[in-house]
Amino acid sequence: MPTLRWLTRDDDIRAGESVPYRLLEEVPDLGCGDRDTGNMLIRGDNLDALKALLPFYAGQVKCIFIDPPYNTRSAFEHYDDNLEHSQWLAMMWPRLELLRELLSEDGSIWVSIDDNEGHYLKVVMDEVFGRRNFVTTVIWHKMFSVKNSAQYFSEDHDYVSVFARNKDVWRPNELPRSEKQDAMYKNPDNDPRGLWTSGDFSARNFYGAGTYAITNPAGRVIAGPPPGMYWRFSKEKLAELDADNRIWWGKDGNGVPRLKRFLSEVKGGRVPQTIWQHAEVGHTQEAKKEVVALDANDVFTTPKPERLLQRVLTIATNPGDLVLDSFLGSGTTAAVAQKMGRRYIGIEMGDHAETHCQPRLQKVVDGEQGGISEAANWKGGGGFRFYRLGASVFDETGQIRPDIEFPVLAAHVWFSEVRFPWSKPDPLSPVLGVHDGRAYGLLYNGILGDKSVSGGNVLTRKTLAVIRDALPEGFAGPITVYGERSALSDVSLLHEQITFKQTPYDVKARA
Repeated sequence: MPTLRWLTRDDDIRAGESVPYRLLEEVPDLGCGDRDTGNMLIRGDNLDALKALLPFYAGQVKCIFIDPPYNTRSAFEHYDDNLEHSQWLAMMWPRLELLRELLSEDGSIWVSIDDNEGHYLKVVMDEVFGRRNFVTTVIWHKMFSVKNSAQYFSEDHDYVSVFARNKDVWRPNELPRSEKQDAMYKNPDNDPRGLWTSGDFSARNFYGAGTYAITNPAGRVIAGPPPGMYWRFSKEKLAELDADNRIWWGKDGNGVPRLKRFLSEVKGGRVPQTIWQHAEVGHTQEAKKEVVALDANDVFTTPKPERLLQRVLTIATNPGDLVLDSFLGSGTTAAVAQKMGRRYIGIEMGDHAETHCQPRLQKVVDGEQGGISEAANWKGGGGFRFYRLGASVFDETGQIRPDIEFPVLAAHVWFSEVRFPWSKPDPLSPVLGVHDGRAYGLLYNGILGDKSVSGGNVLTRKTLAVIRDALPEGFAGPITVYGERSALSDVSLLHEQITFKQTPYDVKARA
């Protein structure tokens, strides 16, 4: 498969490995509504934030939508969109790698882009996600009118590149039928089966039994199908369909046969197409009006309309699924996700995470009626937690910071071992879980309630007994135990099927 080369590629493709794990520190005053909905708004660099999310959300995100800087050499207030080409690629690669790890096996990623970097993005995503997992490129007709000031062409569209985490598993949802589509169905002959429309009885595909003459009810002989065409069905099948009143000959019975298709027999939805007209999914002018209606001082120049995100989430998710946008911008993805009953994680850097995104999402919770609110029957509710990026879990020497709490370290230990996020039990236990026949335990930060100097962080016969008591009933497999040190001999560890790993030295600071 072709690969894309740029000046700093060798360093950039390893950049994600060197990103430290950082803590997510909740800011309760900036949260809103029901904090337990699972919705998160994070302020901070999205590369650091994505790494911080891995131990908790790897493999759990159903849909990722991102609208990264387009590298258009334009002066944006909120982004440095004037990135040199190789810098843009250096920025995108490690983020795409982390996003891939967060996607569920049946998940998909949608990236909004234009001609400046769109074709290079496709090649990079072929490498990161696998070329076989490319789904399609959607063309969004974003402009409401021609831009007459354009020097060459009025650029009326953007692209949305769509990749699946695993194309063998991922399937798009059908789109609901529109009123315009249903309006095509009539019932001029009062058929008791209801509304119907007619389709051509001929086709270009060769059919050996499809070249016969037909006599219509008015007695006119139709010598055969149009030149280069064939009747779709045999003469016998035509007679069967006609007897069932599934052939329309026109009001006077003197037309060519047309096949009746009943609305009641049409499948529930329609297959998504790759060209999205602004009449269906909105345009840039509509998007600007939406954000200005929420905040008259909003100066975002490139927001996306809520209807565009509604289309994406309708195809890619179901109610309750988790949606992630790591270039949240004006907050549209999160707003639409909440109105559609999806959970979300939004990441945005800079002050406007608090000055733009947080107020907008608070208005969503309060029931604002802009965008898709009426179509989604949105009345308000739900909520979110607000986070800022804090200190790294590990210091500059790779040692665990002394103030790190048990659940934080437990999540990192579990993820580094099994590459899946940790489900925090209630109550907490020194046994983190069992994966592929092996149990994992952690003696740290007084998890056993031990008040001694070591806080019960040493593996002894006593602490081992506590660990075994916390194992699932009947479990007799090997155990990996993390602790400050082990008081058991190597012979005892071998006999007990225990692999001991010492904290902090054996805890991976990066993964």
